[in-house]
Amino acid sequence: MSRRRRARAEASDDQRELPLTAAPKGRSYRVLAPEVAARLAVARRAKLSPVPGYLRLLLTLEVRRELAEKLSLRAIKTEENIEAIIIGLIETAAKRWA
Repeated sequence: MSRRRRARAEASDDQRELPLTAAPKGRSYRVLAPEVAARLAVARRAKLSPVPGYLRLLLTLEVRRELAEKLSLRAIKTEENIEAIIIGLIETAAKRWA
């Protein structure tokens, strides 16, 4: 037979009961400069590449079938892989941003 614990007859005033769950901590969001935010994002997502000065950034692209076929055709004609073609296109676009 198990014994039941007796409920406290009266609560002591000298010690309060603690809450069962931790109080949610407020997050202090701060606005970062775009350059700092970009460095932070790359530091979180990218991994070091075996090639010095490069990072490995994995992307999954969902493209239209027509675009995928155009990229494949260009890759076959230039004897490059699709990744190299996309990197070239991104680098060309990035030069226009600066």
